[in-house]
Amino acid sequence: MPTRILPAVGDADAVRALTTLLSQLPDAEPVASVGDSTQLVDTLARLAAESVDELPEVVVVHERIGPVPALELVHEVALRFPAVGVILVTTDAGPGLFQAAMDAGARGLVTLPLNYEELAHRVQAVAQWSVGVRRHLGHGGDVFTGAGGTVVTVSGAKGGVGTTLTAVQLALAAQASGRPTALVDLDLQTGDIASYLDVQFRRSVVDLAAITDISPRILAEAVFRHDSGVALLLAPAEGERGEEVTDRAARQIVSALRSRYEVVVVDCGAQLGGAGATVVELADTALLVTTPDVVAVRGAKRAVRMWDRLQIRKAEETTVVVNRHTRTTEIQPPLIQRITGTAVAATAIPANFRELQAAVDAGRVHDLDGKGAVRQALWALAAELGLVKAPETALERRGGRGRDRGAGGLLRRKERTP
Repeated sequence: MPTRILPAVGDADAVRALTTLLSQLPDAEPVASVGDSTQLVDTLARLAAESVDELPEVVVVHERIGPVPALELVHEVALRFPAVGVILVTTDAGPGLFQAAMDAGARGLVTLPLNYEELAHRVQAVAQWSVGVRRHLGHGGDVFTGAGGTVVTVSGAKGGVGTTLTAVQLALAAQASGRPTALVDLDLQTGDIASYLDVQFRRSVVDLAAITDISPRILAEAVFRHDSGVALLLAPAEGERGEEVTDRAARQIVSALRSRYEVVVVDCGAQLGGAGATVVELADTALLVTTPDVVAVRGAKRAVRMWDRLQIRKAEETTVVVNRHTRTTEIQPPLIQRITGTAVAATAIPANFRELQAAVDAGRVHDLDGKGAVRQALWALAAELGLVKAPETALERRGGRGRDRGAGGLLRRKERTP
């Protein structure tokens, strides 16, 4: 059977050079390359959701791939798709990088400029390894076959605008619709998710910070399963320990959660440190919560400009959520959109603290009245963001769901050569 090879290369010239050599290899079936780390992981996740057999045997990662650094990308692919062999293409042939690549999970290293004999030998060896692993796993095994979880960050224009309440309700809505959901408190010094959900748990995000290989078992030990079904990863009780969660740790933690849950909601609070900035950068959706008053809107504009200066996220890639909205206030969502230059969620959250006060004071915001205006608006926001699973149609219940294989050029072959 031909060896399917998926190149992950960001540079156009490098793509042509690598693809040309791969097409000359015996029994090789190169597919359309992907141009960045996000596209690679999403493509593999879609294929894995169909079957392990649909995954390519070999993934070739170029050292200049982005935005995730090459070694971190190798580690994520090896963690989530252990039946896929990863080859790193690099100009550095030194023993230090070789050891780092092996530690990250790479099965081989090929140096630049590319050499046909070296590439052919390495691809053949890695392909044989991949086939052997799949045979050993019995086409199953502990392979992360989730659809590549959606990551949503919720940040505040300033303190007290309702960031945590928004994050909690989005997670509850997603979980209630049948989508396995994780809620992460990355407001590392002042996180309140535990208080809002009446939870006492000694584990926190800090317990994962020093772990370089977060296995499913380790992850399960760190999260708390709430009565609602949402998996909670809490902020540390001692705020000063938040400094232990580095940018790299935050990326690995969210990547591990993304591989196990369909939806990952991250409360980043109003103060954005390195860990929060990293997660906002890699998120599928970044929300910025504000209230319709001058101070909060100024804070939102300041945050958006800072994210843009630091190249964390562009204004047009950020969605502002207006909380405590009333029709009589002078500042309305269209004005906020013009001021911040962002998108503004169509769903505005009405001002009705009386509805919230008892649940907030009791630490049980998961018990909000389903008929309340605030709760209904927050769950409508979850639907607007695509976090809520649509009810199955009669056709889908009968098994008539169509197949959409998505990007990557790996289409199901009608016939397979034995």
